Amino acid sequence: MEAEKPRRRTRIQTEKRELILDAALEIFSQHGFRGATIDQIADGAGMSKPNLLYYFRSKEEIHITLMQRLLTTWLAPLRELDDVGDPISELRSYIRRKLEMARDYPRESRLFANEILQGAPRIMPMIEGELKTLVDEKAEVISGWMRSGRIIHTDPYHLIFSIWATTQHYADFDVQVRTVLGPLRGGEERFEDAARFLEQIFVDGLQPD
Repeated sequence: MEAEKPRRRTRIQTEKRELILDAALEIFSQHGFRGATIDQIADGAGMSKPNLLYYFRSKEEIHITLMQRLLTTWLAPLRELDDVGDPISELRSYIRRKLEMARDYPRESRLFANEILQGAPRIMPMIEGELKTLVDEKAEVISGWMRSGRIIHTDPYHLIFSIWATTQHYADFDVQVRTVLGPLRGGEERFEDAARFLEQIFVDGLQPD
């Protein structure tokens, strides 16, 4: 007997789920998983708790759905790192894409940081699986550039970690960055200033003699 196919969601169901996920993103990014409640998410989505639970069975299900989406978005720039491209151009583009994400997705960055700070209890399978596999693959791409003399020898994993840390700083510590830079330098141009600086540190520093 052929298995029954899952029913496609209606437009209204899809819109309601997106409303819930957007509200949950705001709540989770502010309060973390432990501090967030279903009632807060329901209020943020403008619906009753029973109505919300029709679309998602629990706070955990909402959180995992958000984290799965986030990981897909977060890893997209790394996936685009092309082994046949010019290493300097590829790394420059990667840094800029990561800064664009820090600018455009600050809530998602805080959500991910909160989960990692708690020991990643709800997303460890994703980290051990999809994330690690991709990082291993791209670390080998970077190592290949080093073996061919196209960039200097260094640790490819710590290079990736350092790019993550410096670019995501502009999302996770945005208030601090804007306050320290002040009104003359703390506007949208801060991301372009950051891009130029990080390119100087990472890209210029990897150029072979």
